[in-house]
Amino acid sequence: MAGDSGFPVAFGGEVTDGHLRLTDFVGTLTTSMNNLDVRAGRGVGGRVVASGKPIGVVDYTSDRSITHDYDGPVQAEGLSAVLAVPVRVGGTCRAVLYGAVRQRAPVGDRARDKLVSAGRRLAGELAVRDEVDRRMAMAETITATRGADVSDVASLEELRSVHSELCAIAGSTQDPGLQHRMYTAAKRLADLRSGTTRLPADVQLSRRETDVLAQVALGCTNADTAARLSLAPETVKAYLRSAMRKLGAHTRHEAVVRARSAWLLP
Repeated sequence: MAGDSGFPVAFGGEVTDGHLRLTDFVGTLTTSMNNLDVRAGRGVGGRVVASGKPIGVVDYTSDRSITHDYDGPVQAEGLSAVLAVPVRVGGTCRAVLYGAVRQRAPVGDRARDKLVSAGRRLAGELAVRDEVDRRMAMAETITATRGADVSDVASLEELRSVHSELCAIAGSTQDPGLQHRMYTAAKRLADLRSGTTRLPADVQLSRRETDVLAQVALGCTNADTAARLSLAPETVKAYLRSAMRKLGAHTRHEAVVRARSAWLLP
């Protein structure tokens, strides 16, 4: 985080119910700020939570624009110049990212821009996590009703939509643990429709082939699929051709139908 932020000391945490809890640190020398609970409107970070805007001070302990509820932990760490930026997701401040130095000196534009950019990247990651959690919750709700009839059009289309979205997110994330979790949930959704006719056991699609076919099943074009899975369009075409060959299909639509009848897609 320190290298990305442009500051020798960087730290931050998530905001819950208007309270910021500091949990992540790089470059600190003490544990004085670990799990510090920062209230909205208090200190530098609290002002960021309340205003949703970046706040900076050159000399934390003498600055008159902030309250000094947290002077003890900050002084114990020896920090002077501090800049805090909001991490906004959907218009809400979800976290605060700080950059700090131990000298009394104004924060330069370059360091400020790097910290703001780091905050934006973190906002993107949180947005993806939120979408994953939402889709996983939907998947859990659907799989919890395993004994229910999922053959009606509305339930089946919802199941297929959630499956395709999980495959899209899993196919684009770089987090192996998160990817495994989503692929496992997607397989559980595909397994719901028991009793359908399967293709011979030697017909198996790779994860990427399944990812691509799941997007085709939603009506996505090759360009749409490439964007959703963070792949090159030519790569998408190659996976689609491979899937069609394995399924003995001559068209995209036929490939989806055969994959569904084989229980490879819900």
